[in-house]
Amino acid sequence: MEQNAAAPFERGTDGPKVIVVGIDGSDSSWRAAAYAAGLARRQSSKLALVYVQPVLPAGAAMGAVADATDQVAEELMTEIRRATERLAGVYHLRWEFHTLRGDPYNGMVQMADELTADAVVVGASESAGHRIMGSVAVRLVKAGRWPVTVVP
Repeated sequence: MEQNAAAPFERGTDGPKVIVVGIDGSDSSWRAAAYAAGLARRQSSKLALVYVQPVLPAGAAMGAVADATDQVAEELMTEIRRATERLAGVYHLRWEFHTLRGDPYNGMVQMADELTADAVVVGASESAGHRIMGSVAVRLVKAGRWPVTVVP
């Protein structure tokens, strides 16, 4: 088979340049973040941590719900910074934190596309509700657009 010197770039063939991980403060999302951070460190990839703030339900006390999701984002950022400071000088890791509002699946798809992700990492669902809608992890795998790692 003849090799074409001008072959187009194929995402993921040289190892991941950008790894997107979803975090929401759950134990499984922190395990996913730790796993993704290890991958990013070993591959010299950029780690993009993504928190998708839940959509506000109609009729909810708008201010209280918005304040609560903003507080979660601030707490996640504080914890990420603490972890980074603990590892300063031990490991070098390029990372960034993104937060947006929406449903978790669409938010993760949006960020993975915007950042041209080579891999997506998420924690396994801890919610019983995923049986009806399907877990974010399963929906990301079914999208078939990136390698997806689901961390228990």
